[in-house]
Amino acid sequence: MRRIALATEDNQGLSGQISQHFGRCPYYLIVDVEGDEIVKTDSVTNPYYHNHVPGMVPKFINEQGADVMIAGGIGPRAIELFASLGIEVVSGAAGNAGDTLQAYLRGEISGVEACQHDHPGGHDHC
Repeated sequence: MRRIALATEDNQGLSGQISQHFGRCPYYLIVDVEGDEIVKTDSVTNPYYHNHVPGMVPKFINEQGADVMIAGGIGPRAIELFASLGIEVVSGAAGNAGDTLQAYLRGEISGVEACQHDHPGGHDHC
């Protein structure tokens, strides 16, 4: 059994859209997968959405029991924090959450692409 977290723009489950801002997305879709079969999905609110605190989201995702984090943009420091918690990061994702998840399960997407754009205040928090 694997638990995969996806940063999303809405709470529409597998029909939702991947967020391009990992730390400032409003929701995370948490998906339990056994083999290639989706067993359970749950949308959870990002408790740091309105008050982003660098370093807290990786801890939150870890508390959800996820071993994979899929997002659009994610900064290098967050990637390091996830790795230190044993959580695989897949970034550069876009579009429909369900399609993205299926592509990941088929091995079509993997790896990380650190966020390259600037943020107000100089924070690296995609």
